[in-house]
Amino acid sequence: MPRLDRYILLKYLKTFLMAMALIIVIVITFDVSEKLDDFLGGHAPLGEIVYRYYLNFIPGFVNLYSPLFIFISVIFFTSKMAGNTEIIAILGSGISYRRLMRPYLYGAVIVAIVVLVFGNYLIPVNNRSLASFESEYIHTRKQSYFNNIHFQAKQGVQVYAESYDAKTLRVNRFHRDVYDEEYRLVDRIASSSIQYDTVTGKWDCVDFVHRTIDGDKEHLSRSGQSQRALGISPDDFNWASDDITTMNSTELYHYIVREKMRGSTTVVAAKIEFYQRLLNPFAIIIMTFIGLGVSSRKTRGGIGVHLAVGITLAFAFIVFMKVSTVYAIFGTLNPFVAVLLPQAVFGIIAAIMIHTAPK
Repeated sequence: MPRLDRYILLKYLKTFLMAMALIIVIVITFDVSEKLDDFLGGHAPLGEIVYRYYLNFIPGFVNLYSPLFIFISVIFFTSKMAGNTEIIAILGSGISYRRLMRPYLYGAVIVAIVVLVFGNYLIPVNNRSLASFESEYIHTRKQSYFNNIHFQAKQGVQVYAESYDAKTLRVNRFHRDVYDEEYRLVDRIASSSIQYDTVTGKWDCVDFVHRTIDGDKEHLSRSGQSQRALGISPDDFNWASDDITTMNSTELYHYIVREKMRGSTTVVAAKIEFYQRLLNPFAIIIMTFIGLGVSSRKTRGGIGVHLAVGITLAFAFIVFMKVSTVYAIFGTLNPFVAVLLPQAVFGIIAAIMIHTAPK
Protein backbone atom coordinates (compact mmCIF):
# COMPACT_ATOMS: atom_id res chain seq x y z
CA MET A 1 0.00 0.00 0.00
CA PRO A 2 1.41 3.46 -0.89
CA ARG A 3 2.64 5.57 2.02
CA LEU A 4 -0.12 8.17 1.58
CA ASP A 5 -2.83 5.50 1.78
CA ARG A 6 -1.25 3.98 4.91
CA TYR A 7 -0.94 7.40 6.53
CA ILE A 8 -4.60 8.38 6.00
CA LEU A 9 -5.99 4.89 6.66
CA LEU A 10 -4.18 4.65 10.02
CA LYS A 11 -5.48 8.10 10.98
CA TYR A 12 -8.99 7.02 9.93
CA LEU A 13 -9.01 3.83 12.01
CA LYS A 14 -7.12 5.21 15.05
CA THR A 15 -9.35 8.29 15.31
CA PHE A 16 -12.48 6.13 14.95
CA LEU A 17 -11.35 3.80 17.75
CA MET A 18 -10.45 6.74 20.01
CA ALA A 19 -13.77 8.52 19.41
CA MET A 20 -15.64 5.29 19.99
CA ALA A 21 -13.80 4.59 23.26
CA LEU A 22 -14.41 8.10 24.62
CA ILE A 23 -18.12 8.09 23.77
CA ILE A 24 -18.58 4.58 25.22
CA VAL A 25 -17.06 5.70 28.54
CA ILE A 26 -19.48 8.65 28.68
CA VAL A 27 -22.49 6.51 27.71
CA ILE A 28 -21.67 3.80 30.28
CA THR A 29 -21.24 6.46 32.99
CA PHE A 30 -24.72 7.84 32.32
CA ASP A 31 -26.21 4.34 31.95
CA VAL A 32 -24.79 3.19 35.30
CA SER A 33 -26.21 6.25 37.07
CA GLU A 34 -29.60 5.63 35.45
CA LYS A 35 -29.79 1.88 36.15
CA LEU A 36 -28.01 1.76 39.51
CA ASP A 37 -31.28 1.48 41.42
CA ASP A 38 -32.42 -1.37 39.15
CA PHE A 39 -29.12 -3.22 39.65
CA LEU A 40 -29.31 -2.82 43.42
CA GLY A 41 -33.01 -3.66 43.55
CA GLY A 42 -32.47 -6.82 41.51
CA HIS A 43 -29.37 -7.79 43.57
CA ALA A 44 -27.29 -8.13 40.41
CA PRO A 45 -23.69 -9.22 41.15
CA LEU A 46 -20.91 -6.93 39.93
CA GLY A 47 -19.47 -9.64 37.69
CA GLU A 48 -22.84 -10.16 36.02
CA ILE A 49 -23.23 -6.40 35.45
CA VAL A 50 -19.78 -6.09 33.87
CA TYR A 51 -19.54 -9.31 31.86
CA ARG A 52 -23.14 -10.14 31.08
CA TYR A 53 -24.61 -6.67 30.67
CA TYR A 54 -22.01 -4.10 29.61
CA LEU A 55 -19.79 -6.38 27.52
CA ASN A 56 -22.93 -7.29 25.54
CA PHE A 57 -24.28 -3.72 25.56
CA ILE A 58 -21.17 -2.08 24.05
CA PRO A 59 -21.07 -3.94 20.66
CA GLY A 60 -24.73 -3.16 19.96
CA PHE A 61 -24.27 0.52 20.82
CA VAL A 62 -21.16 0.80 18.62
CA ASN A 63 -22.89 -0.99 15.76
CA LEU A 64 -25.93 1.28 15.97
CA TYR A 65 -24.03 4.58 16.06
CA SER A 66 -20.96 3.65 14.01
CA PRO A 67 -21.94 6.03 11.14
CA LEU A 68 -21.97 8.91 13.65
CA PHE A 69 -18.63 7.84 15.17
CA ILE A 70 -17.09 7.57 11.71
CA PHE A 71 -18.44 10.97 10.72
CA ILE A 72 -16.98 12.71 13.78
CA SER A 73 -13.67 10.89 13.32
CA VAL A 74 -13.33 11.87 9.64
CA ILE A 75 -14.14 15.51 10.37
CA PHE A 76 -11.70 15.61 13.29
CA PHE A 77 -8.56 14.24 11.61
CA THR A 78 -9.27 15.68 8.14
CA SER A 79 -9.82 19.16 9.63
CA LYS A 80 -6.45 18.89 11.38
CA MET A 81 -4.84 17.86 8.09
CA ALA A 82 -6.50 20.82 6.31
CA GLY A 83 -5.46 23.19 9.10
CA ASN A 84 -1.87 22.00 8.81
CA THR A 85 -2.11 22.53 5.01
CA GLU A 86 -1.49 18.81 4.46
CA ILE A 87 -4.47 18.57 2.08
CA ILE A 88 -3.12 21.51 0.05
CA ALA A 89 0.33 19.89 -0.08
CA ILE A 90 -1.11 16.56 -1.22
CA LEU A 91 -3.18 18.14 -3.99
CA GLY A 92 -0.33 20.47 -4.94
CA SER A 93 1.99 17.50 -5.47
CA GLY A 94 -0.14 16.39 -8.41
CA ILE A 95 -2.37 13.88 -6.58
CA SER A 96 -5.99 14.28 -7.66
CA TYR A 97 -8.86 14.70 -5.22
CA ARG A 98 -10.33 11.41 -6.44
CA ARG A 99 -7.03 9.70 -5.61
CA LEU A 100 -7.13 11.33 -2.16
CA MET A 101 -10.53 9.72 -1.56
CA ARG A 102 -9.14 6.19 -2.01
CA PRO A 103 -7.82 5.58 1.56
CA TYR A 104 -11.06 7.01 2.98
CA LEU A 105 -12.93 4.45 0.90
CA TYR A 106 -10.64 1.67 2.16
CA GLY A 107 -11.32 2.61 5.77
CA ALA A 108 -15.07 2.95 5.22
CA VAL A 109 -15.28 -0.46 3.54
CA ILE A 110 -13.30 -2.13 6.37
CA VAL A 111 -15.61 -0.69 9.04
CA ALA A 112 -18.73 -1.39 6.93
CA ILE A 113 -17.81 -5.08 6.54
CA VAL A 114 -17.26 -5.41 10.31
CA VAL A 115 -20.60 -3.68 10.99
CA LEU A 116 -22.36 -5.92 8.44
CA VAL A 117 -21.08 -9.13 10.06
CA PHE A 118 -21.64 -7.94 13.62
CA GLY A 119 -25.10 -6.51 12.94
CA ASN A 120 -26.41 -9.58 11.15
CA TYR A 121 -24.97 -12.40 13.25
CA LEU A 122 -23.03 -11.38 16.38
CA ILE A 123 -25.09 -8.53 17.88
CA PRO A 124 -28.26 -10.73 18.12
CA VAL A 125 -26.26 -13.15 20.31
CA ASN A 126 -25.28 -10.24 22.57
CA ASN A 127 -28.91 -9.10 22.67
CA ARG A 128 -29.98 -12.53 23.90
CA SER A 129 -27.62 -12.24 26.84
CA LEU A 130 -28.86 -8.70 27.50
CA ALA A 131 -32.49 -9.85 27.42
CA SER A 132 -31.66 -12.74 29.76
CA PHE A 133 -29.91 -10.38 32.20
CA GLU A 134 -32.77 -7.86 32.15
CA SER A 135 -35.44 -10.52 32.67
CA GLU A 136 -33.46 -11.93 35.61
CA TYR A 137 -32.42 -8.75 37.41
CA ILE A 138 -34.41 -5.77 36.05
CA HIS A 139 -37.72 -6.76 34.41
CA THR A 140 -38.37 -9.74 36.65
CA ARG A 141 -42.10 -9.77 35.94
CA LYS A 142 -42.11 -10.80 32.31
CA GLN A 143 -45.43 -10.83 30.47
CA SER A 144 -46.74 -14.37 30.12
CA TYR A 145 -50.48 -13.81 29.56
CA PHE A 146 -51.85 -12.72 26.18
CA ASN A 147 -55.40 -11.86 25.09
CA ASN A 148 -57.37 -11.82 21.84
CA ILE A 149 -55.10 -14.02 19.74
CA HIS A 150 -55.74 -14.54 16.03
CA PHE A 151 -53.28 -15.93 13.52
CA GLN A 152 -52.95 -18.15 10.47
CA ALA A 153 -51.11 -21.32 11.53
CA LYS A 154 -50.50 -22.29 7.91
CA GLN A 155 -52.17 -21.71 4.55
CA GLY A 156 -55.94 -22.03 5.00
CA VAL A 157 -55.79 -22.69 8.78
CA GLN A 158 -57.05 -19.89 11.04
CA VAL A 159 -56.65 -20.02 14.83
CA TYR A 160 -58.59 -17.92 17.34
CA ALA A 161 -58.20 -17.82 21.13
CA GLU A 162 -59.52 -15.63 23.91
CA SER A 163 -56.31 -15.91 25.96
CA TYR A 164 -53.05 -17.83 26.37
CA ASP A 165 -51.01 -18.41 29.53
CA ALA A 166 -47.36 -19.12 28.65
CA LYS A 167 -46.60 -20.42 32.16
CA THR A 168 -49.26 -23.14 32.22
CA LEU A 169 -49.44 -23.60 28.39
CA ARG A 170 -53.22 -23.18 28.64
CA VAL A 171 -55.44 -21.67 25.95
CA ASN A 172 -59.00 -20.50 26.68
CA ARG A 173 -61.88 -20.33 24.17
CA PHE A 174 -59.98 -22.04 21.38
CA HIS A 175 -61.19 -22.27 17.76
CA ARG A 176 -59.46 -23.64 14.68
CA ASP A 177 -60.98 -23.26 11.22
CA VAL A 178 -59.71 -24.98 8.06
CA TYR A 179 -60.64 -23.58 4.62
CA ASP A 180 -60.22 -25.10 1.16
CA GLU A 181 -58.68 -23.37 -1.86
CA GLU A 182 -61.96 -21.55 -2.57
CA TYR A 183 -62.01 -20.32 1.04
CA ARG A 184 -64.94 -22.52 2.07
CA LEU A 185 -65.05 -23.86 5.62
CA VAL A 186 -64.34 -27.61 5.63
CA ASP A 187 -63.30 -28.27 9.24
CA ARG A 188 -63.87 -26.54 12.57
CA ILE A 189 -62.63 -27.40 16.06
CA ALA A 190 -63.81 -25.59 19.19
CA SER A 191 -62.94 -26.13 22.85
CA SER A 192 -63.58 -24.15 26.03
CA SER A 193 -59.93 -24.74 27.00
CA ILE A 194 -56.91 -26.70 25.82
CA GLN A 195 -53.67 -27.37 27.71
CA TYR A 196 -50.44 -28.68 26.23
CA ASP A 197 -49.05 -31.97 27.53
CA THR A 198 -45.26 -31.76 27.26
CA VAL A 199 -44.90 -35.54 27.64
CA THR A 200 -47.20 -36.68 24.82
CA GLY A 201 -46.92 -33.52 22.68
CA LYS A 202 -50.72 -33.35 22.46
CA TRP A 203 -53.42 -31.03 23.84
CA ASP A 204 -55.83 -31.92 26.69
CA CYS A 205 -59.16 -30.52 25.46
CA VAL A 206 -62.25 -29.68 27.55
CA ASP A 207 -65.72 -29.48 25.95
CA PHE A 208 -64.29 -30.50 22.61
CA VAL A 209 -66.44 -30.06 19.48
CA HIS A 210 -65.33 -31.19 16.01
CA ARG A 211 -67.33 -30.30 12.91
CA THR A 212 -66.41 -31.46 9.39
CA ILE A 213 -68.15 -30.30 6.19
CA ASP A 214 -68.00 -32.23 2.90
CA GLY A 215 -70.22 -30.55 0.34
CA ASP A 216 -73.79 -30.84 1.66
CA LYS A 217 -72.81 -33.35 4.36
CA GLU A 218 -71.79 -32.37 7.88
CA HIS A 219 -70.48 -34.46 10.73
CA LEU A 220 -70.47 -33.28 14.35
CA SER A 221 -68.73 -34.99 17.27
CA ARG A 222 -68.46 -33.94 20.92
CA SER A 223 -66.50 -35.06 23.96
CA GLY A 224 -66.23 -33.71 27.50
CA GLN A 225 -62.51 -34.39 27.74
CA SER A 226 -60.08 -35.75 25.18
CA GLN A 227 -56.45 -35.55 24.11
CA ARG A 228 -55.79 -34.40 20.56
CA ALA A 229 -52.95 -33.46 18.22
CA LEU A 230 -54.25 -30.17 16.81
CA GLY A 231 -51.37 -29.43 14.40
CA ILE A 232 -50.14 -26.47 16.48
CA SER A 233 -47.66 -26.02 19.32
CA PRO A 234 -47.22 -23.53 22.21
CA ASP A 235 -44.62 -21.72 20.09
CA ASP A 236 -47.42 -20.63 17.76
CA PHE A 237 -48.97 -18.64 20.62
CA ASN A 238 -45.70 -17.04 21.73
CA TRP A 239 -45.69 -14.49 18.91
CA ALA A 240 -46.11 -11.59 21.35
CA SER A 241 -42.92 -12.49 23.22
CA ASP A 242 -40.71 -12.77 20.12
CA ASP A 243 -37.92 -10.16 20.14
CA ILE A 244 -36.61 -9.47 16.64
CA THR A 245 -33.37 -7.94 17.97
CA THR A 246 -32.31 -11.35 19.34
CA MET A 247 -32.61 -13.09 15.96
CA ASN A 248 -29.78 -13.27 13.46
CA SER A 249 -30.66 -12.26 9.91
CA THR A 250 -31.38 -15.81 8.76
CA GLU A 251 -33.79 -16.35 11.67
CA LEU A 252 -35.28 -12.90 11.10
CA TYR A 253 -35.96 -13.67 7.43
CA HIS A 254 -37.81 -16.89 8.33
CA TYR A 255 -39.67 -14.99 11.06
CA ILE A 256 -40.84 -12.41 8.49
CA VAL A 257 -42.05 -15.17 6.16
CA ARG A 258 -43.91 -16.89 9.00
CA GLU A 259 -45.49 -13.73 10.41
CA LYS A 260 -46.52 -12.55 6.93
CA MET A 261 -48.32 -15.85 6.43
CA ARG A 262 -49.93 -15.49 9.87
CA GLY A 263 -51.09 -11.94 9.12
CA SER A 264 -49.16 -10.49 12.06
CA THR A 265 -48.83 -6.72 12.59
CA THR A 266 -45.15 -7.15 13.52
CA VAL A 267 -44.08 -7.78 9.91
CA VAL A 268 -43.34 -4.12 9.10
CA ALA A 269 -41.08 -3.63 12.14
CA ALA A 270 -39.30 -6.90 11.37
CA LYS A 271 -38.74 -5.87 7.74
CA ILE A 272 -37.33 -2.50 8.81
CA GLU A 273 -34.91 -4.27 11.20
CA PHE A 274 -33.88 -6.68 8.42
CA TYR A 275 -33.29 -3.96 5.81
CA GLN A 276 -31.42 -1.74 8.29
CA ARG A 277 -28.98 -4.56 9.01
CA LEU A 278 -28.29 -4.95 5.30
CA LEU A 279 -28.20 -1.28 4.25
CA ASN A 280 -26.81 0.57 7.29
CA PRO A 281 -23.18 -0.34 6.45
CA PHE A 282 -23.58 1.86 3.35
CA ALA A 283 -24.31 4.78 5.70
CA ILE A 284 -20.71 4.50 6.93
CA ILE A 285 -19.40 5.07 3.39
CA ILE A 286 -21.84 7.94 2.82
CA MET A 287 -20.98 9.68 6.11
CA THR A 288 -17.26 9.22 5.40
CA PHE A 289 -17.48 11.15 2.14
CA ILE A 290 -19.75 13.83 3.61
CA GLY A 291 -17.18 14.28 6.38
CA LEU A 292 -14.39 14.51 3.81
CA GLY A 293 -16.34 17.06 1.75
CA VAL A 294 -17.04 19.21 4.82
CA SER A 295 -13.59 19.17 6.42
CA SER A 296 -11.11 19.03 3.52
CA ARG A 297 -11.36 22.79 2.90
CA LYS A 298 -9.40 25.13 5.15
CA THR A 299 -11.57 27.72 6.95
CA ARG A 300 -10.95 30.49 9.46
CA GLY A 301 -13.03 28.78 12.11
CA GLY A 302 -10.97 25.61 11.76
CA ILE A 303 -12.15 22.35 13.26
CA GLY A 304 -14.94 24.04 15.27
CA VAL A 305 -16.82 25.14 12.15
CA HIS A 306 -16.33 21.72 10.55
CA LEU A 307 -17.65 19.91 13.62
CA ALA A 308 -20.68 22.24 13.89
CA VAL A 309 -21.65 21.71 10.23
CA GLY A 310 -20.89 17.99 10.39
CA ILE A 311 -22.82 17.25 13.57
CA THR A 312 -25.81 19.18 12.19
CA LEU A 313 -25.77 17.00 9.06
CA ALA A 314 -25.29 13.82 11.13
CA PHE A 315 -28.28 14.51 13.36
CA ALA A 316 -30.35 15.50 10.32
CA PHE A 317 -29.53 12.08 8.87
CA ILE A 318 -30.55 10.30 12.10
CA VAL A 319 -33.81 12.28 12.34
CA PHE A 320 -34.58 11.53 8.68
CA MET A 321 -34.08 7.81 9.34
CA LYS A 322 -36.37 7.86 12.38
CA VAL A 323 -39.11 9.81 10.58
CA SER A 324 -39.07 7.50 7.56
CA THR A 325 -39.32 4.35 9.74
CA VAL A 326 -42.25 5.87 11.67
CA TYR A 327 -44.04 6.52 8.37
CA ALA A 328 -43.42 2.89 7.40
CA ILE A 329 -44.77 1.51 10.70
CA PHE A 330 -47.79 3.79 11.06
CA GLY A 331 -48.30 4.85 7.44
CA THR A 332 -48.12 3.37 3.97
CA LEU A 333 -44.41 3.82 3.19
CA ASN A 334 -42.72 0.63 2.01
CA PRO A 335 -40.19 -0.62 4.65
CA PHE A 336 -37.40 -1.01 2.08
CA VAL A 337 -38.00 2.52 0.77
CA ALA A 338 -38.12 3.83 4.36
CA VAL A 339 -34.63 2.46 5.03
CA LEU A 340 -33.18 3.31 1.60
CA LEU A 341 -34.57 6.86 1.23
CA PRO A 342 -32.41 8.63 3.88
CA GLN A 343 -29.29 6.93 2.52
CA ALA A 344 -30.17 7.85 -1.06
CA VAL A 345 -30.80 11.52 -0.17
CA PHE A 346 -27.60 11.85 1.86
CA GLY A 347 -25.70 9.89 -0.77
CA ILE A 348 -26.64 12.64 -3.23
CA ILE A 349 -25.56 15.27 -0.68
CA ALA A 350 -22.20 13.46 -0.31
CA ALA A 351 -21.73 13.44 -4.10
CA ILE A 352 -22.51 17.18 -4.32
CA MET A 353 -20.13 18.04 -1.48
CA ILE A 354 -17.31 16.00 -3.00
CA HIS A 355 -17.95 17.57 -6.42
CA THR A 356 -17.86 21.13 -5.03
CA ALA A 357 -14.87 20.59 -2.70
CA PRO A 358 -11.72 22.64 -3.55
CA LYS A 359 -9.44 20.52 -5.72
